[in-house]
Amino acid sequence: MAKYVGILTAGGDSPGLNAALRGIGKAAIGRYGMQVIGFRDGFRGLMENRTIALDEQALSGILTIGGTILGTSRDKPTSMPVAGQLLDMTNLIVDNYRRHHLDALVCLGGGGTQKNAFHLAQRGLNIITLPKTIDNDVAMTDVSFGFDTALGIATEAVDRLHSTAHSHHRIIVVEVMGHRAGWLALGAGVAGGADVILIPEIPYDIEKVAEAIRRRSRGDKRFSIMAVAEGARSLEEAAEEERAAARQAKARARKPGWRARASVPAAGPEGDYTQAGNAFSLAKRLEKLTGLESRVTILGHLQRGGTPSAADRFLATRLGTACARLIQQGRYGVMVAAHGEGTRAVPLKDVAGKRKTVPVDHPWVQAARDLGTALGD
Repeated sequence: MAKYVGILTAGGDSPGLNAALRGIGKAAIGRYGMQVIGFRDGFRGLMENRTIALDEQALSGILTIGGTILGTSRDKPTSMPVAGQLLDMTNLIVDNYRRHHLDALVCLGGGGTQKNAFHLAQRGLNIITLPKTIDNDVAMTDVSFGFDTALGIATEAVDRLHSTAHSHHRIIVVEVMGHRAGWLALGAGVAGGADVILIPEIPYDIEKVAEAIRRRSRGDKRFSIMAVAEGARSLEEAAEEERAAARQAKARARKPGWRARASVPAAGPEGDYTQAGNAFSLAKRLEKLTGLESRVTILGHLQRGGTPSAADRFLATRLGTACARLIQQGRYGVMVAAHGEGTRAVPLKDVAGKRKTVPVDHPWVQAARDLGTALGD
């Protein structure tokens, strides 16, 4: 009998989502004779039973389109806004899964989606996930689709800002997405020839950053380009975060079940912060320390929009077709991860709740240091 497959896209939109939908759907329908439906707007659509048929016609022509034809949301099954309240809608989601007689549910998303999908798998649903995020911070996969496109956009921005920085003898601070992981800022900074790169994994000393810029000025290079992840932290900020974490750990030990109030701006499950990082305050401090005028460019959602790159289309397609193959084999409770030139099925329990950050000895970091790029430490 034909298998019935449901698909949803959750979290922030990302280049390559439609390519992944197409890869899953075309392989599932054309090769394995499955029937596929999509749920609109992430887990909320599954809860509200809002569906769209993903047939050959629906999947036609979407390979190059950005965003997701299914729509997306950041709603979580366990705390979904309903009538002004946050309610656990897991039971209704399970009921809708069974009402459609689904053999599998495919969830496309980042770290938060992996965690939410694992929660549903623990409730007995047949779940498979794909890793998507421009931050490239989903654990246990070589790369996430969406990253390559965003990296190209951020690199082009750094390229274009060189001319105005040089002409006006300015410090140009380019804020790149990445609140907890610096892959995007690091990659764009190296590829775009930034003079300073600041990422969350390497807390910076503002005096050392200023000295790197002053050193360039003394060498008759009276401008500097800085690629800064939105979550880049100073040494003082990192120390305060550690102290806050220690206080929270003590509070949890005294009161099991106690939860701390978030000390950072409200965010979705995949770290897509709606407020700018500290780029403006950083730029003002550097103006005082160096005597150079500064300007800030925040790329924001530009990094997530537009046509996906060829690399992201290819990655999303091969992960999608591998997903259909796993469904045919009856392998569930896994994420389809990129592994070398192929794929592998990673247990969701090994992915959920984890984040892939930049190791301080990573080859990309070493390359930046060898180029003489200042990393603030």
